[in-house]
Amino acid sequence: MLALETVPVMLAVGLLAGVIAGIFGVGGGTILVPLVLWVLQMQGVEQFAYAQHTAVGTSFAVMVFTSFSSAYAQHNKDAVDWQVLKSMIPGVLLGVAAGALVSRYLPNKGLQVFFVLFVTVIAVRSLAGVKSVPTRQLPKSGPLFGAGSLIGILSSWIGIGGGSLTVPFLTFCNVPVHRAIGTSSALGWPIALAGAAGYWYAGSGMAGLPAGSAGFIYLPAVAVLAAATLAGAPLGVRISHRLPAARLKQGFGILLLLIALRMTWKIVQAG
Repeated sequence: MLALETVPVMLAVGLLAGVIAGIFGVGGGTILVPLVLWVLQMQGVEQFAYAQHTAVGTSFAVMVFTSFSSAYAQHNKDAVDWQVLKSMIPGVLLGVAAGALVSRYLPNKGLQVFFVLFVTVIAVRSLAGVKSVPTRQLPKSGPLFGAGSLIGILSSWIGIGGGSLTVPFLTFCNVPVHRAIGTSSALGWPIALAGAAGYWYAGSGMAGLPAGSAGFIYLPAVAVLAAATLAGAPLGVRISHRLPAARLKQGFGILLLLIALRMTWKIVQAG
């Protein structure tokens, strides 16, 4: 059972994560992972060996619901490029599943440093209004499959829904930002689904997991957070489509900087 004092905070933060997911086409993992770690701390089990794995797996499980809600709302706005998704989804599924299965064997620090530098560069480009070469277009199905695989692997290892990588990739290829965010929202669902399945399988049979866990997924937290994010995601989508493209790009750049700062702080704390 969850500690009752955690539920109001989880509902409030989950609602915020849903709104942010809807606005920017991200999964909300950068908010959900530290929140789940805090919930585990309140349960008195934050120090067990697979706390980070459980936080990431739980975040993916919540994002299954969040991304579906966002994708449905974006589809109703005609902001999803389904042709792009057909090429990227198989690569994403392969990348996320493979990444989750080997996640327990990987040191995180080097990957986190790379991710911070990568995201910071993208954020600065977004805030500075750097434009892509006008003639650049989306690649064909083969390279899109490869891009999806890379996004899936990195999403699985870092515990994000992929939007912080998918949106910059699509806008780099001159996809309009509202359509890039809508397509990213839809791509987030198979990323979340594959990630949750992978972390469930990887954690199955592991000793010492909190009561109520299914593999590396803490089900009590999923129930509360999914309800909150389902309410917030459609609201975020409505806000997103009311913002001009330039403001949306700037907001996305700020979000990426916050993600990079949070991960930098995590690296510093870990020493």
